[in-house]
Amino acid sequence: MSFQIQPTKVIHHLHDRTQSLMHIDLLITNTTILPFPDTEQVIAKGFVAITGTLISTVGPMSACPPTADATVISGAGQLVMPGLVNGHCHAPMTLFRGLADDLDLHTWLQTHIFPAEARQVNPEMVYWCSKLAAAEMLLSGTTTVADGYFLEDEVARACVETGIRCVAAQAVLDFPAPGVPDPAQNIKVAARFLEHWQGRDPLITPGIFAHSAYTCSNTTLQQAKELTRYHQAPLFIHVAETRDEGRHIAEPQASTPIGHLQALHLLDPDTICVHCTWATDSDLVDLTAHGCAVVTCPQSNAKLASGRMPLSAMLQQRVRLALGTDSAASNNSLDIFREMDFAAKVHKVTPCDPAAAPAGTLLHMATAGGAEALGLQNGHGTLAPGAPADLILLDLQQPHTQPFHGPRLLVYSQAGSSVRTVIVNGRIVVYDRQLRTIDLDATCDRVRTLAAG
Repeated sequence: MSFQIQPTKVIHHLHDRTQSLMHIDLLITNTTILPFPDTEQVIAKGFVAITGTLISTVGPMSACPPTADATVISGAGQLVMPGLVNGHCHAPMTLFRGLADDLDLHTWLQTHIFPAEARQVNPEMVYWCSKLAAAEMLLSGTTTVADGYFLEDEVARACVETGIRCVAAQAVLDFPAPGVPDPAQNIKVAARFLEHWQGRDPLITPGIFAHSAYTCSNTTLQQAKELTRYHQAPLFIHVAETRDEGRHIAEPQASTPIGHLQALHLLDPDTICVHCTWATDSDLVDLTAHGCAVVTCPQSNAKLASGRMPLSAMLQQRVRLALGTDSAASNNSLDIFREMDFAAKVHKVTPCDPAAAPAGTLLHMATAGGAEALGLQNGHGTLAPGAPADLILLDLQQPHTQPFHGPRLLVYSQAGSSVRTVIVNGRIVVYDRQLRTIDLDATCDRVRTLAAG
């Protein structure tokens, strides 16, 4: 398949009132389009029309509607696709990027991260470091992130200001934590967070992040799940991340951490299990039977030597799957393009099977599949009419994108640095690689000051 590549033009406006008009607020023209990332179907020269916060029409240029007073972006030489979904992140931990490397998870957490958090996590840190994380993700093509941390109100505020869609989950654990010095108040704090953010802003979907079964008692886990069920909100939890995780659970109810959650009646379609690196065959049966979603963070798991989740088996069991970066402290990047490439390759190695993790599968996990796993509906992660207008434009004129034989190149050769324009909820938040919502230089300066202090 070949495409005619033309120089990119600047944003301009149309004022043609001589033809019959339909209401369009934003129109992308003369561009290559990948409407559904898990397919090979590409429109070689087409348009995407956005009305308000939704995609209204997608098609070939021959069917491009006349418009008036619409902002028009020429997408010549670029590819339009749905924005990426980061299924698991701890945004404020950008402050700890590179702080402690080449360590196992237990040493990394207990010796370095937990003490650093005790010293440095406060509302100011969470707010500014979340803005930095949101900027990094937007500039690399992520338009939706699922985040879980302390003082999550500040994360949500930072995401709204920066312009990224966020499934924001207040952290719950049975230890004194930033914002919750008395662990007995953890569920009350989480309840206030849910009540404050539900329906408050279109970019924020609130939830709860129960850190793990080894930091939360059985009672806390059950209360957290009861609260999310009442509010019809998602519950996130780290589970089966390391080989010996079960040994650290105070009152295990089953032989595996996932079995433990099942025994406590925590598993259902609104439970998102993060990592599942050591999920057993029986665990996969439980996850499938209850419709749970799983987020895999392959680079974080590899860097901490935690293991590699059984992706092929999960695909065979039709587990709902998303792709995440985890934090900048354990990855150390928040670029989902980078994550897709690593995931597709690392899962081919052990079975020596080049088809074990197909590129289309990873694209689906990073877009529509990831959105569905997080409970986002209405075509999120696609360019279907009526879907939320969350999309990105990629430069196809770079050497590493030449020639463009098809969408698989997005997994194996693409990079976040190729992202030129980002639109979230119908709003242009990045144009020509410039973030339009916040002062990025000032944000970086503030984070460096926090790190030095």
